[in-house]
Amino acid sequence: MYQFEKLDKKLLGEQIEDELMNYILQEPVEIGQRIPNEFELAQRFGVGRSTIREAVKGLVSKGILEVKRGSGTYVKSTRSMDEDPLGLSRLQDKYKLALELFDVRLMLEPEIASLAAEFASEEELVQLEKLCDETEKMYLGGKNHIPKDIEFHTCIARCSKNRVVETLIPVINTAVLTFANLTHRTLMQETIETHRAIVNGIMDRDPVAARCAMVMHLTYNRQALVKKYKEHQKKKQ
Repeated sequence: MYQFEKLDKKLLGEQIEDELMNYILQEPVEIGQRIPNEFELAQRFGVGRSTIREAVKGLVSKGILEVKRGSGTYVKSTRSMDEDPLGLSRLQDKYKLALELFDVRLMLEPEIASLAAEFASEEELVQLEKLCDETEKMYLGGKNHIPKDIEFHTCIARCSKNRVVETLIPVINTAVLTFANLTHRTLMQETIETHRAIVNGIMDRDPVAARCAMVMHLTYNRQALVKKYKEHQKKKQ
């Protein structure tokens, strides 16, 4: 049983919304699964059903939950609109989404890496090299390197010093995560080598080298994804 201070109704609703989100993530309740009904949730969190309704409504507005009339409330996504503002993670065909994201990444990230080579501060260069080292160490150690990989690409975007590019970071992050979820650890050596080449190009203040290294990195990734996609299509036949 959860205990919460009986503050004003709005604040309590926000507290329960956070706790309900934590429950979904920690249980975990998978995407497509139904969460407990209002009565069960009210008992679990020690609040009234109206507060539960408010919390559910909040998560529905953020794209986490979906209410199906006569059936119940289901988990639609485990990523909020703050993390995925364009709602890309909610698209059903993940292979098609991943390929379309690669189209966008190929348009953007080579030029972003080029800008980073020109405008990154010395402190950012140190941070970028550190992230590259940490990603490589986690990858080789068999640990989940994806959050660190996302940090790496985010750092490159910020090094570009372009404010519009910074607003596109969630798109890049969604692309990295979607790709990783589909291909797992099939490109370890290629990822390590191309990450290092990107960092070397940026640290050498060589925009062309940084751009080419990023193109190489994305090309390896896309080829692996296309192979997985073809295997997936064969299984469906």
